[in-house]
Amino acid sequence: MNNSKILFIPLFLAAANVVQAQDSTSLSTRKIDEVIVTGARSQITRNNVPSAISVVNRDIIEQSSEPALLNALQGQVPGLFITQRGLSGFGVSSGAAGGITLRGVGSSSSSQVLVLIDGHPQYMGIMGHPMPDAYRSQDVEQVEVVRGPASVLYGSNAMGGAINLITRKQNTDGWNINGSAAYGSYHTQNYGLSIGAQNEKFDGYASFSSDYSDGHRPNAAFASDNFYGRLGWNLSPHFRLWGEVNYARYTVQDPGVETAPELDSEADIARREISFTVENKYEKIDGALKLFLNNGVHTINDGHTVEKPASPFLFRSQDHNIGVLLYQNLRLFKGNVITAGIDYKRLGGLAENDFFENGVPTENLVDKVIDETAGYLTVQQTLFTKLTLNAGARFEHSSAFGNEWVPQAGVTFQVFRNTLLKGSVAKGYRSPTLAELYYKAAWMGANPDLAPERMWNYDISVEQFLLNKKLSLELTGFIADGENIIQREGAYPNFRNQNSGTFNNKGVEFAVKWNALKGLYLHGTYAYLHTQKPILYAPQQQANVSAHYTFKMLSLHLGYQYVKDVYSAIGATPVKSSYGLLNARVGFRPIKHLTIFVKGENLTDANYTIIAGYPMPGATVMGGVSINLSAK
Repeated sequence: MNNSKILFIPLFLAAANVVQAQDSTSLSTRKIDEVIVTGARSQITRNNVPSAISVVNRDIIEQSSEPALLNALQGQVPGLFITQRGLSGFGVSSGAAGGITLRGVGSSSSSQVLVLIDGHPQYMGIMGHPMPDAYRSQDVEQVEVVRGPASVLYGSNAMGGAINLITRKQNTDGWNINGSAAYGSYHTQNYGLSIGAQNEKFDGYASFSSDYSDGHRPNAAFASDNFYGRLGWNLSPHFRLWGEVNYARYTVQDPGVETAPELDSEADIARREISFTVENKYEKIDGALKLFLNNGVHTINDGHTVEKPASPFLFRSQDHNIGVLLYQNLRLFKGNVITAGIDYKRLGGLAENDFFENGVPTENLVDKVIDETAGYLTVQQTLFTKLTLNAGARFEHSSAFGNEWVPQAGVTFQVFRNTLLKGSVAKGYRSPTLAELYYKAAWMGANPDLAPERMWNYDISVEQFLLNKKLSLELTGFIADGENIIQREGAYPNFRNQNSGTFNNKGVEFAVKWNALKGLYLHGTYAYLHTQKPILYAPQQQANVSAHYTFKMLSLHLGYQYVKDVYSAIGATPVKSSYGLLNARVGFRPIKHLTIFVKGENLTDANYTIIAGYPMPGATVMGGVSINLSAK
């Protein structure tokens, strides 16, 4: 970062304290931070975590009226960018959307930003990418985003950050039923039903959702059905058992690039996620044992253009990502937390081309598994109530590449009454995927000798709370240095993956939250990113502002997103664009249990593209109703 940006941090801090001096409310009478679980393996306030963490709660998710969770995160997290190619459905394979870029890290086809469901990893076992069409807003209570490496706790893929989806549960005694239906542009339809119940010993939650859209282009339809269920049992005051299951089935069409539209390009995907957790909690020690399974069956027709003949085969794959996570938090004395954990994961699957012609055998592309075993230890100590020191290390062993050490360290310091300063240095890594190591297709360039991708990240941030915590400000500066990035080199049919890439990203992030008036909530984020070389889907600047106002039976939401200089294609003919999007939502509650809403997106009908060749829709409108019934 240049000198002017570095100087801005202390100037910002000093100016903010002039304002906060006018606030006479005692610090001891207020809560100045959210409780999170992602930056540590136990409940802890954001103040005591040196990493930059953003929290998106249930209210924000509901205000978006987005059935796909990743769409609800747009604009809520500084530096986070999610690719889209149409109105509904992210898809898989070439041309797919749902790519997650954080601080310019994550543009590769395999994820460098880890998605977690209740603390365990969730990604495709062969290709290594997340499955965004399986993440539904209806089933998520809160999202916690670590902006920067989280590999010490979570291992591979958390090189650039981690997104933890904390699922919903019934939190109060009694029962609750919620139903919703919506319809909009291009015959887009969303339906949802959920029910929750709780008593002294048990709690349960179940939901079903169904989505459909014709899409804004020919051959761009999307349809999905999703079931989620969760059941918890309080075995004793010290032990709790709970489990969850999620099944998603969706079909998504790829219309192809605008200059060469495709026919019959379709993916039929079934994903399943099952986990069981036993939690223990005592005065000095707490922790959990988690067992999880993510698997899927994919059938993909590559399609064809008018000029190109249809593909003679279907791509089929079966993958799995299973594991066991064990961790314990020990509090030896005041202000001290020691976390120790052991992880075991097995990634694997079978991929093949299933030919139509009689007598043509199925082509096996990969049939392998990788075992990963790790141990980690972190220590946190608070001194003099104002200073918190953090340090940790992870040792990972992979059957594919051997051993990897991952250290991190950080500090938080309460400089003034409502001013917090944070700093951290952390290493992140991403293991090579099964496809990068062993995939037999010539275009893939498999190389069994690949090493992990690695990144060092340096953060410094200041957080300021004003007006009795009705106003919060956060300013963060970071430097990210990456090496060993896996790149495909050579020319077809002699492609080969190599650990040859590097990057150096620097940036500034800003976030503001303000409960300005009774019923009025304002939120804004800004991110500036400087990269050493062009990177896909990593905007140089992003700005997002939103206002939400509630008055009696009426709620109004207005949001604007501005994206400047984002590359949708690089190489010989790079494509870079800038755009702004205006969105609005109006809700009306004529009776206690009924809400009616209408929302519009891209209301200025902006012409823009995120993925090269896939123009995004113009102005769209959607309306719907939701009914909520409950009893204690």
